[in-house]
Amino acid sequence: MPYAGRLQSQRNAVAQALLLHRQGRVDEAEKIYLTVLADRPDCAEALHPFGVLRHQQGRNVEALELIGTALKHAAKSADILNNYGLVLAALGRHLDALAYFEQALAICSEHINALNNRADALARLKREEDALAAYQRVLAVQPDHLGALNECGGLNRRLGRLEAAVACYDRALAVAPAAEVYVNKGTALRTMNRDREALASFVAAAALKPDCAEAHWNASLIHLRRGDFVAGWRDYEWRWRKADWAARRRNFAMPLWLGKEPIEGKTLLLHAEQGLGDTIQFVRYAPLVVRRGADVVLECQSELKALLQGIEGVGSVIARGEVLPPFDFHCPLLSLPVAFATELATIPAEWPYIRSDQQRMARWRDRVPQRGRLRVGLCWAGSSAHRNDHNRSIPLQRFASVLAVNNVDFVSLQKELSDADAETLCQHQVLQLGRQFEDFADTAAVLEMLDLVIAVDTSVAHLAGAMGKAVALLLPFSPDWRWMLDRTDSPWYPTMRLFRQAAPGDWNGPLDRICRELAALVVRRAKTAP
Repeated sequence: MPYAGRLQSQRNAVAQALLLHRQGRVDEAEKIYLTVLADRPDCAEALHPFGVLRHQQGRNVEALELIGTALKHAAKSADILNNYGLVLAALGRHLDALAYFEQALAICSEHINALNNRADALARLKREEDALAAYQRVLAVQPDHLGALNECGGLNRRLGRLEAAVACYDRALAVAPAAEVYVNKGTALRTMNRDREALASFVAAAALKPDCAEAHWNASLIHLRRGDFVAGWRDYEWRWRKADWAARRRNFAMPLWLGKEPIEGKTLLLHAEQGLGDTIQFVRYAPLVVRRGADVVLECQSELKALLQGIEGVGSVIARGEVLPPFDFHCPLLSLPVAFATELATIPAEWPYIRSDQQRMARWRDRVPQRGRLRVGLCWAGSSAHRNDHNRSIPLQRFASVLAVNNVDFVSLQKELSDADAETLCQHQVLQLGRQFEDFADTAAVLEMLDLVIAVDTSVAHLAGAMGKAVALLLPFSPDWRWMLDRTDSPWYPTMRLFRQAAPGDWNGPLDRICRELAALVVRRAKTAP
């Protein structure tokens, strides 16, 4: 066949493959692409769409080679440059991808896919202000672009611009109601403590998509924070259907127990599922299980194993990863409120339910100040891996006024310390014991010898509360569900007082109140001293 005829035949074949590809007949399209490329390996008209097909199949290394070859043999094209960048992004090479999106836009400044992909790359690179501006460019070209509106909402939310976030979500919902956008709007409203509106948004999401786990689970957080435990615990069970919880789900052969089956004479495995603080908070239910006649095996994080050996009635405590003994039923710790139909008035209320070990206390007694002054433990930061840590943790330097209160022996309970924080503690003559803790049994031993713990929302605060110690808990403006709203006390820990931000980011108010009350406590102690 003459060259011109062959070329036209190849073009016709590629056109047919593109049609099959659009119709979802991928196998047939692939065969045609391969046939064309076998005859003409530099055919950009086939290389590019075949690369897109491979990308859609998740075969991105092959896609990159195919589209990269097309770039070498075709005239500069915004479409090819954009798709090459898209494959780079799929391979995690976001900075390289950004360069190709910008090349595509240099050819066609209003290429909507390149504009949106550029914004996505900037967001992935954590250049949030740049990403927000990039999504605004998308919306200047296509005002009803749902993806850009949703992403603008998310970026505004992460940047603390919550009213702007809600406005973006409302614009998206006006274009096309979507469960995901309702969930995102509800999350922003919850962060503003507008719980009634947030709940309505989650309910709207579930109405659109009844199996939307994110909608039901987020609704549960509102119910729980408002004290509606009946609805809250019911919807909290949706956590197991959330995509990001799949790795936590335990696929035991033995059945799940949620309070219905009789368990007298049976062995029940209670297992930790979330953070250290959650385990400490909900292990209070173990004695209730024992009173139903079950033998209890408790599986927990290794850091808690020694501490929880003394929980009333628990037969054995196993660290996660150790071999489990035989059992008849299992229950995740945070499903126990469902099993016991817990309401606000029926939270298990036996304190202390965790006690320190006398031998551990003997190890630490000589290291804890014995000068007769008020002994106060400090914990100002949680794990940096926690997704809300930037809201709950407080820079140590913000505690300067507290540390300046006279006649107080301060003890640092932080296990992990930066060099700068260690230097600050030295300057204020704060005893650094937390760095020496091997596990939470050590933490409990030191807590037992303190008069007060000042802490942010961390596992140390939960432990002090479980031990019946006086706790001053510092909470962000929009706190975790368990601390509820507009309360200075906690139904979970009767010896805990809550010091809340009055506005997002403002720690001065609660720290000033703690400072004044601590100074007054020192004066009262001096008056009652023998």
